[in-house]
Amino acid sequence: MDVKQLPTLAVLSDYVTVCELDGLKVVRVIHPKATAAISLFGGHVLSFTPTGKKETIWMSGKADFTGNKAIRGGIPVCWPWFGKAAEPSHGFARTSEWTLNEHRENDEGVIISLTLSDTAETRVIWPHAFHAELLMEVSDTLKVSLVSTNTGESAMQIGGALHTYFNIGDIHQTTVSELGNEYIEAGERKPSTGKTTFEGEVDRIYPQAADTVIIEDAANQRRIEVSNQGNNGVVVWNPWQTLAEGMADMEDDGFLTMVCAESAVYDRSVTLQPGEKHTLSTEVICK
Repeated sequence: MDVKQLPTLAVLSDYVTVCELDGLKVVRVIHPKATAAISLFGGHVLSFTPTGKKETIWMSGKADFTGNKAIRGGIPVCWPWFGKAAEPSHGFARTSEWTLNEHRENDEGVIISLTLSDTAETRVIWPHAFHAELLMEVSDTLKVSLVSTNTGESAMQIGGALHTYFNIGDIHQTTVSELGNEYIEAGERKPSTGKTTFEGEVDRIYPQAADTVIIEDAANQRRIEVSNQGNNGVVVWNPWQTLAEGMADMEDDGFLTMVCAESAVYDRSVTLQPGEKHTLSTEVICK
C-alpha cells in the first residue's frame, strides 16, 4: 500500500495525518524512520514500511474498506476472543470503530493510541464493561500492544490475537522457526520440530513457541523477527489455494505472498478481576 497517496483529511502534526481510504478514516504516519497506516475501523494496521526496506504487512488487493466487514490483511485485532469461541468469530473489536486518543512523536518515531470501550451494542454480544487501548509504536520496528482493562464489577475472561499478515516474496521459499516442540491442529496436539515450511494449508497453534519467532523470507532476502509478550501461543496460518479461491476478499493467488504469525491468547485463559489489566503485544523487526 502506498500510504503517501491517500487523500488527506486533517494534518495533526509534522508526522501524523488523518486520511481517507474508500469509506474509512486512516491515521497515516510518515516519519524519517518509517511509514505506516492505521484504520480507525478495527484499530487495524494496514501498512508498515521501514525506510529503505520493503513493505512488511500484506494486504489483500480485494480487501473491503467499506466498514461493512473485517479487513483482509494487515493486523486485525481479534478480541475479546480468538477464533470461533463465540459469535462473532474473532470477536467484535476488528469490526468496531476505535477512537484516536493520542499521538506522540520525536526523532525516534511516533506512538499512536487508539481506544475502545463498551457500549450498549457490545454488552449485548459480551456482557462486560471494559476499556481497550491499542498502542502502535512506529519506528525502525513496529510494536503493537493491546491493553485490556476490566472496568466492570465482576471478573471477565478474555482471549484474542494480533493477527499479523506478513508480506513475503514466495510462500514456497518461506520458513517460520522458533516454534517449540508441539502444535495444536484441528484440536489435536502433535509433535513439532520447531520449524515449519509450506506445501499446503497450515493452520496451527504453537503453545510452546519462543518469545521471538523468525520468518525467513528468502525470496525477499530478509529475516523478520516477531517478538511477542502476554500470549500463550503463536498461530501460524496460510490458507493455500483452495481456501484462497473461496474467499471473496482475497485474490486466488494471494496465499503465495502472505503468511500469518500471530501473538495469541487462543483459549480465553486470561481472567481479569475488576480493575485488572492485561497486555498482549507483538513487535516486528525486519533485517
